[in-house]
Amino acid sequence: MARPDLNLLVTLDVLLEEGSVTRAGERLALSPSAMSRALARLRRATGDPLLVRAGRGLVPTPRAVELRERVRGLVQEAEAVLRPVESLDLATLQRTFALRGSDGFVERFGPALVAEVAEAAPGVRLRFLQKTKKDPAPLREGIVDLETGVVENTLPPDVLSKPLFTDRFIGVVRAEHALGAGKVTAARYAAARHVHVSRRGLTAGLVDEALEPTGHRRDVVTVVDGFGAALALARATDLVATVPRRHTANLRQGLRSFELPFRAPEVTVSLLWHVRLDADPAHRWLRGRVSAVCHFEDD
Repeated sequence: MARPDLNLLVTLDVLLEEGSVTRAGERLALSPSAMSRALARLRRATGDPLLVRAGRGLVPTPRAVELRERVRGLVQEAEAVLRPVESLDLATLQRTFALRGSDGFVERFGPALVAEVAEAAPGVRLRFLQKTKKDPAPLREGIVDLETGVVENTLPPDVLSKPLFTDRFIGVVRAEHALGAGKVTAARYAAARHVHVSRRGLTAGLVDEALEPTGHRRDVVTVVDGFGAALALARATDLVATVPRRHTANLRQGLRSFELPFRAPEVTVSLLWHVRLDADPAHRWLRGRVSAVCHFEDD
């Protein structure tokens, strides 16, 4: 069966409202002959004459009268579907958003974000997920709505991003550690035992590249896959953890932090999302809240 031409609904709506082929044609910018052809198609599609001559004018048939309100409603609904959303009613918004980030992000920025969202949109639920690897698939598949991370390579064309903040690395030790007292030099820093963070299991990274010009090398004795694990080891042992300052602020409570005795590497943490959600009003609003919280919250 051939699919119906839905454009005929608009034509029928105008015809039933005007009761005149000429006036309907003027509204639709169609010639009288084009309108007559459209009316003929409508008659074939509905199996009813719809408008019949009565004196000098046209009057609707019972079938046309029956269809008038239904057609008007369908046309109005279609127009609403194809019209951009004019406003977002946060007070009545009911939606769940999944946000994925590295450990430390929820502890640092989660409380403020949850509070802001709850105040403005009490029907919105936030679901925080742990980021175990860099993979755009969860964004593409709709498992994740937003993601935070460091963009190291060119993103695929269907993933968009916005910088949130720049973070720099610092050293962290337990209060009783030898580096907790006196000036921390490159030699003292390198001579200590270190825990390195790498999801891929590497034993060197940005910190080692920054340390290399000093002529020293770190003694990395342990590798973990997250900042939380590195700081837990630093809290319980004499290992030195070197982590991003802002990202780990809450995880570092009770530990002693120090500036690196060489040019500390910096990273830019960005917000990522799939292009299909770029124009979504609710998603756009949440992106703005995440960005505002990350800019406001600082040590």
